[in-house]
Amino acid sequence: MNYPNTQLLIAGQWQDAADGRTLPVYNPATGAEIGRVAHASIADLDRALEAAQKGFETWRDMPALERQKIMRRAAGLMRERAEGIAAVLTQEQGKPLAEARIETLAAADIIDWFADEGMRVYGRIVPSRSLTTRQLVIKDPVGPVAAFTPWNFPINQVVRKAAAALATGCSILVKAAEETPAAPAALIRAFVDAGVPAGVVGLVYGSPAEISSYLIAHPVIRKVTFTGSTPVGKQLAALAGQHMKRVTMELGGHAPVIVAEDADVELAVRAAGAAKFRNAGQVCISPTRFLVHASVQQEFAAALARHAESLKVGDGLAEGTQMGPLANPRRVVAMDAMMADAVEQGATVLTGGRRLGDAGNFFAPTVLSDVPLTARVFNDEPFGPVAAIRAFETLEEAIAEANRLAYGLAGYAFTRSLKNAHLLSQRVEVGMLWVNQPALPTAELPFGGIKDSGYGTEGGPEALEAYLNTRAVAIANV
Repeated sequence: MNYPNTQLLIAGQWQDAADGRTLPVYNPATGAEIGRVAHASIADLDRALEAAQKGFETWRDMPALERQKIMRRAAGLMRERAEGIAAVLTQEQGKPLAEARIETLAAADIIDWFADEGMRVYGRIVPSRSLTTRQLVIKDPVGPVAAFTPWNFPINQVVRKAAAALATGCSILVKAAEETPAAPAALIRAFVDAGVPAGVVGLVYGSPAEISSYLIAHPVIRKVTFTGSTPVGKQLAALAGQHMKRVTMELGGHAPVIVAEDADVELAVRAAGAAKFRNAGQVCISPTRFLVHASVQQEFAAALARHAESLKVGDGLAEGTQMGPLANPRRVVAMDAMMADAVEQGATVLTGGRRLGDAGNFFAPTVLSDVPLTARVFNDEPFGPVAAIRAFETLEEAIAEANRLAYGLAGYAFTRSLKNAHLLSQRVEVGMLWVNQPALPTAELPFGGIKDSGYGTEGGPEALEAYLNTRAVAIANV
């Protein structure tokens, strides 16, 4: 299956880096190099920034209805090209083809939703204290946007930013992940082919530190959006603050799963198990800390271990694969270290806990029981296929543990009690809480965290506010 080399998109033209530099791209299932991606220089960034400014001046003046039509054409192209894009995504990222297909088609739905929501960016007429004055509240696009996106969802994390920016009349310059370049390029190509004017969308790759420091500080950029780790997010937010740039940060998580005494254990295993091993656990909202009532801990742990053992692990392109490899060798090393620490601290390995095979970055779906609070897996985001289980006696105890860490992105809970569900919804400190179901992060709902998991949202009408300036205008009759 062919894998394309990836170029930069500058001023509506796909092109190599000015100095010809490239970086290798590897298939995580085999470790083999499968292609190259262009490495942007400062000269490339300058041209991309100039194009983004010109693109913004064109796009902001286009009627919202015209922008909506173009965006909807892009969504249609994503659906038409879904099979080919999904195959490319699996080759470079590793997730099973079925998951890659879902991510690609979901991008089309997200574009459609934001395209329509852009038609509802309304201002206000405010009653004046004088009959000779008209008072208006006007919403304007903030300007060119710099977006920085990760490798775990190469399409999803770009489309949420790009769709919100375009819907509000902003241009956007995306710095996508060098490890997974072709899938986001396919998304951007859909916008270009749909008729987005030159410079309205741009795409660069290269040195993350160099590109982020240059773009964030540059006067053309008026808004910064980042998805990635909390430490890096804090650095970029601080840099943006120095230049008074608007910021949206979707950062790391360590999602608690509270399984109450009255929970439907079978539902909890089915829903949380599917969410846990999706994308080999490399999901910012992945359930990680399983807090299970002592009366059902053994039943739940045994059932989750059986679920993990039933998963078919292999190349994402192979028929029937349910979990692919980790995205890079660094994640395998991190998993090994986390497992060694957990066992040393006294955790019991019910299944998994080891690397699989000699080729690629495969790691067995893992379930740990009786995990102490001091273990790294209960404190550092694992970002891998490991479920760590710990018992609790009271719901208040579980809520306290759920809130102990600085993370506050996502959480899950399972209970048959409306009283418990109400208490959990009030007290669990996360930006997104799913009760008795797996994560359903649809476009119309806010998507973002609180505490050290960031601020702002990338879903729902609230997402558009970060891309808009709110201005007051008062006009007096003279």
